[in-house]
Amino acid sequence: MILENKVVHVPDVQSDPEFKGIGYYSRGNYRSSLGVPLTSKGQTVGVFVIVRTKVREFTTKQIELVTTFANQAVIAIENARLLNELRESLQQQTATADVLKVISRSAFDLRMVLDTLLQSAARLCEADQGTITQRKGDKFYRSVSYGFSTDFAEYVKDRPVELTRDTATGRALVEGKVIHIPDVQADADYTWSEAQRLGGFRTLLGVPMLREGVAIGVLTLTRTDARPFTDKQIELVSTFADQAAIAIENVRLFESVEARTRELAKSLDDLRNTQDRLVQTQKLASLGQLTAGIAHEIKNPLNFVNNFSSVSAELIDELQEVIAMVKFDGKTRLAIAELTDTLRDNLNKIVQHGRRADSIVKNMLLHSREGSGERRSVDVNALVEESLNLAYHGARAEKQGFNVTLEQSFDPTAGEIEVFPQEITRVLLNVISNGFYAAAKRQAEEGGGFEPTITATTRSLGGRVEIGIRDNGTGIPPALREKIFNPFFTTKPAGEGTGLGLSISHDIIVKQHSGSIEVDTEPGQFTEFRIILPRTAV
Repeated sequence: MILENKVVHVPDVQSDPEFKGIGYYSRGNYRSSLGVPLTSKGQTVGVFVIVRTKVREFTTKQIELVTTFANQAVIAIENARLLNELRESLQQQTATADVLKVISRSAFDLRMVLDTLLQSAARLCEADQGTITQRKGDKFYRSVSYGFSTDFAEYVKDRPVELTRDTATGRALVEGKVIHIPDVQADADYTWSEAQRLGGFRTLLGVPMLREGVAIGVLTLTRTDARPFTDKQIELVSTFADQAAIAIENVRLFESVEARTRELAKSLDDLRNTQDRLVQTQKLASLGQLTAGIAHEIKNPLNFVNNFSSVSAELIDELQEVIAMVKFDGKTRLAIAELTDTLRDNLNKIVQHGRRADSIVKNMLLHSREGSGERRSVDVNALVEESLNLAYHGARAEKQGFNVTLEQSFDPTAGEIEVFPQEITRVLLNVISNGFYAAAKRQAEEGGGFEPTITATTRSLGGRVEIGIRDNGTGIPPALREKIFNPFFTTKPAGEGTGLGLSISHDIIVKQHSGSIEVDTEPGQFTEFRIILPRTAV
């Protein structure tokens, strides 16, 4: 039937010269035989056979009936085949949909995507184990595994793939094509015996993940028994390998774009910092020009106000001496004395505020001058120590009897920073002088039992350096703390501060040097300024 693809009717198998299956009919105890081929699309896919234990021919109607049953069997077989194909196709589509869903939800979680791809491929292709190999640097490593023992995973995780024919993965990378080894024990080129022992596999399938014709990785499936993969399974694994290559490429492109974005963001920050420094330089230059004009236009009339106020105060003393020689009644003399005293107080206030105005002009000229020296590397500890000594001796020269305890705690690893030394010194002198003022003020309030102390510290922060100036003075009230860096704001009484020192210091540290300046304070206890500067120009 299979050879001739037609009905075969043997009335008596024992008397048929072509029938050789004596063993069959003797064991089956039959004599007459009827066979109808199961034919689908012109090919025999099976046979339908009935027999009789006695010699008795089948009738024509019986043969037609058996033929009908045979046709129904063919239909049943075809339906089963189509159903199996439909089930396999549905499973593949479901798995593909699951993978695509994972890719869409976790587009840049490459590990999750590759895990899903590998598990889906292993499940659909009836594999027991699997790995995905990826490029890391200039070598390939097995980054994802499925179904293998812990011993195997530990053995291969840090072992690069040798680009030789010793392994299926190595062959797939070298040749750039599918490698199918039905039985590794029968393959002369496969020599990775230790992995085979730990993994316990016999059949190997390695499918390269290609990008522009170049292998960027391998999807490998294994079976613990020697059972080759079918063509359909190999085709399906190739589809999953293509999806893995796309996922890897998407992540690579995303990381490349992200790196480029970071570079552009850094360039933008650098540009903004440069722009801020230019603006700051221009601001200082403009302020210098403005204050020069102010000094020219205001200095002379301000001097007249101050001088004539002082002279007028002295004239009041002379006036009182003259009035003393004139006889007045008691009530008139008292009224004259009150008027002259009030006039003297007003003139003293004019002198006081005039001196403050003069101090503001001088400080604006001092702090806003255009030249900032040259940016260069300086030793942090030496710069702070020099500023501390300079401020101390300046304060002693300005005020007789001034005394304060100086404490230093310098980090020997603080090293050097690249700054405008003249500007940083200006900031330190200003902060230290404020500390002197606060400590002296608290001493005046509390009496001789209080010891004014200024502590200077340095600390290395790797790519940055921290400078701390702490005083045990009167502190700053919370309501004023947020305003101390505002221009012309001062916590000192009229005539004792211009309100420019901390404002200019803030601009020098933050805008000119890309650093930060913070203040920590507790009223009646202490104030500490922390200045953080980058080691190199930003």
